[in-house]
Amino acid sequence: MTSHSEKQYCSSLPHSVWSADWVRQAESVAAVSLGISLYSLMLRAGAAATALARDHYPASRHWLVLCGHGNNGGDGYVVARLATEVGIKVSVIVCEGVRPLPTEAAIARQAWLESGGEILPASSHWPQDIDLIIDGLLGTGLGGAPRAPYEVLIEAVNRAGVPVISLDIPSGLQAETGAVAGAVIRASHTLAFIALKPGLLTGQARDWVGQLHYSTLGLSDWLATQRPQIQRYNGADLGQWLKPRRPCSHKGEHGRLLLVGGDHGFGGAIRMAAEAALRSGAGLVRVLTHTAHVGPLLTARPELMVQRLSDDTLQQAVEWADVVVVGPGLGQGDWGKNALKLLQTSDKPALWDADALNLLALHPEKRQNRVITPHPGEAARLLNCRTVDIESDRLLAARRLVAQYGGVVVLKGAGTLIAGQHGEMAIADVGNAGMASGGMGDVLSGIIGGLLSQKLPLYDAACAGCVVHGAAADYVAKKQGTRGLLASDLLPVIPHYVNPELAK
Repeated sequence: MTSHSEKQYCSSLPHSVWSADWVRQAESVAAVSLGISLYSLMLRAGAAATALARDHYPASRHWLVLCGHGNNGGDGYVVARLATEVGIKVSVIVCEGVRPLPTEAAIARQAWLESGGEILPASSHWPQDIDLIIDGLLGTGLGGAPRAPYEVLIEAVNRAGVPVISLDIPSGLQAETGAVAGAVIRASHTLAFIALKPGLLTGQARDWVGQLHYSTLGLSDWLATQRPQIQRYNGADLGQWLKPRRPCSHKGEHGRLLLVGGDHGFGGAIRMAAEAALRSGAGLVRVLTHTAHVGPLLTARPELMVQRLSDDTLQQAVEWADVVVVGPGLGQGDWGKNALKLLQTSDKPALWDADALNLLALHPEKRQNRVITPHPGEAARLLNCRTVDIESDRLLAARRLVAQYGGVVVLKGAGTLIAGQHGEMAIADVGNAGMASGGMGDVLSGIIGGLLSQKLPLYDAACAGCVVHGAAADYVAKKQGTRGLLASDLLPVIPHYVNPELAK
C-alpha cells in the first residue's frame, strides 16, 4: 500500500460506531463547520475507493461500476472518472430513478459524462472481460428489500465470479442492524465512509461485508469531538480492563465464585464453565451440581471445589460467594427450578445463562446486579417474540432486554452486543464460525463470572469476557480452522488473553 493511499483509507478500524442516521446528518454539520462542500466529500470518497481498488487489485484492467440513484451512485461516478484517468477501462451501469438525483450526485454524474464517459441502462449486457466490480448501487438509507432493477443487478454481481468493492456498505445490507431483507451483494471489500455503522459489524454482516476498511474523508478531527454511540472492542483493548496483578496478591483478593448447574446428563456444561472461570483468574471456584457429576468434576479439575446441590449446600455456598453463575446444564425440571428459586433471593452479583434464562422467561423479574447472556432463541423467549424478530434488529432487542430485565445484557451471535442499564453499548468484534458448537456459551459464562469475581463492574466484565472468549476462539481457529473447533479447545488459551501484558 502506498503512503498516498494510506492517507485516503485505513484498514485498522476505529473503536467508535455510529448509527447510519446520525452519520447522514453529521456529514452536513461537519462539512459546514469545517467549510467543506458536500461534493468535496464525495470526491474524497471516490478517491479513497479508487486507491483501495488499485492497491488490492493492481492487475485489474476493466472495472464495472454500478451506480444507484443516490449519493452512493455519485461516489461511483467519481470512481469511474478517476479510474479512467489512470488508464483503466470502465463501464458504468446505472439504475435510474423517477426523482432528480441529489445535487452532489448530479454533479458527479455530469463530470463523468463530460470526461467522455458513457452510461448504460440497468438492462444492458455486461462486457465479458470485467475483472473488478465497484458497488455503488444502494447506500445506508435502505430500509427494506431491494426492488427491481436493483435486485436483478445484485444477483448478477453475486454470480459474476469477480472481486467486488462496496462503497460504504454492500448494497442490500441494512446499515443500522446488519439484517438482510432480500438480495445483498457479497463484497470482497467494503469501504465505510466517515464512520463505521452497526450493520457492518453485527447481524448478518460477516456473510456479506468481506474485508472492512474505512475513511473519515478528512473529518477525523471533527469526529473526535463527538461522543460515540457504540464502542467496538477487540483483543487489543483488553489491557484497559485487565491490569497486571500485584505481586503480593492472594487468592482471596481474586474472588470466590459459585457456579450452579449440571443436572443429570449435563455435567459437561458446568465443568467447562467452572474451568473457564479458573482460567480467567477467579481465586476460588465452587460448583454445586448433580451427585453423579461430583466425582468426575473433581477428577477432571481438582482445583475446583465440588459438592452435591441441595438446599443446605446452596444456602451455605451463596453466603460464601462473592458472585454467582447459574444456568450451565441447569435444565428446566424441578431440580433446576428449585435452585433458581433459592438464588432469586440473593442480592449477590450474578450471571444467568442457558436454562436459567428459559426459566426467567416464565417468571420475568428485573434486577440491576445481574448479567444475562442469551443467544437469539433465548432472547426471543425472554421478549415473547420470534427469533427472526431478534435478528431483524439486534440492537433494539438488546435495549429491550435491558429495559425489561435490568443489569447488563450480552446478546450473543456474530458481532455480539453488550448493553448496559445506562444506555451504553458495545460490539465485540471478535469470534468466528467455529464457535457455532455446543458448550461455547458455557465457557463464556465462566469467563465473565471469573472476571466479575475479580471485582470488575458488570458492564466491564461482560465486555472483557466477550472479547477474551472470541479472541481465544480466533487464536484456535487460526491454528486448526473453524470446522471441528471445540469449546474446551479455548480453555488452555484463555490465560493468554486475561494477561494482556503477555502480548506486549
